[in-house]
Amino acid sequence: MENRPAGEGLDEWADFDSDGVGPLYLRLYRHIADAIGGGRLKPGDTILPERELAARSGVSRVTVRRAIDELVRAGYLVQRRGSGTFVSAPVGRMEQALSMLTSFTEDMARRGQSAESRWILRRVETPSPDETMALALGADERVSRLERVRSVEGVPLAIERASIPASLLPDPESVEASLYDVLAARGKRPVRAVQRISAANVSRADAALLQIPEGAAVLRIVRVAHLPSGKAVELTRSIYRGDAYDFAVELKWAEPEGRTTT
Repeated sequence: MENRPAGEGLDEWADFDSDGVGPLYLRLYRHIADAIGGGRLKPGDTILPERELAARSGVSRVTVRRAIDELVRAGYLVQRRGSGTFVSAPVGRMEQALSMLTSFTEDMARRGQSAESRWILRRVETPSPDETMALALGADERVSRLERVRSVEGVPLAIERASIPASLLPDPESVEASLYDVLAARGKRPVRAVQRISAANVSRADAALLQIPEGAAVLRIVRVAHLPSGKAVELTRSIYRGDAYDFAVELKWAEPEGRTTT
């Protein structure tokens, strides 16, 4: 995608009224938000530096900074350290059922979409106490760690940090797409899992990976999956964008025991 400077999308600020009613930062916020909503600023467009925005709009750099900060918090813009500020790409919401044990790759395939990975880490290491406990590892066992950003059509949706006993996956570099496909080929695909979901605010490091504002709402998911024998085969700690995912579960009424219907 070709990035355009913000001045072009805002028609050189010809319609910005610095003498209008209300706080200057809020008027500037609305001006840029309206330009994004109206398509004058498009996803991926570059926002000009504070100094130039202040000169073009006739306001102070402090005002520009506050407006930009609020736009970032609202999700209109994303800041990338060392690169600048850009218009955020729109993210469609996805609903994920909690009744099936599937991988991210399989979830996207069912939607007719292709999952993408940007690998951060693939190596065998000494397990942490949490990994040792969750995977019931012996004193001398090691784990294969796989950490990656999962995306669809270039939009990052989740961060996965998986730990697998090295005895079951001694070569983490063999995982290119679906972890479950690799485990299934070795007769080690999990068949059940316990998954816990909690709300969180994203850290600065994870926000940069997901291209969302620091402190934005995310879903933290911890999954421990098991083989038919009951052996734990996977501990995965994931971060999902809160603006992109809904998790749904079907509930059924359990009729009290001993109750008869007439």
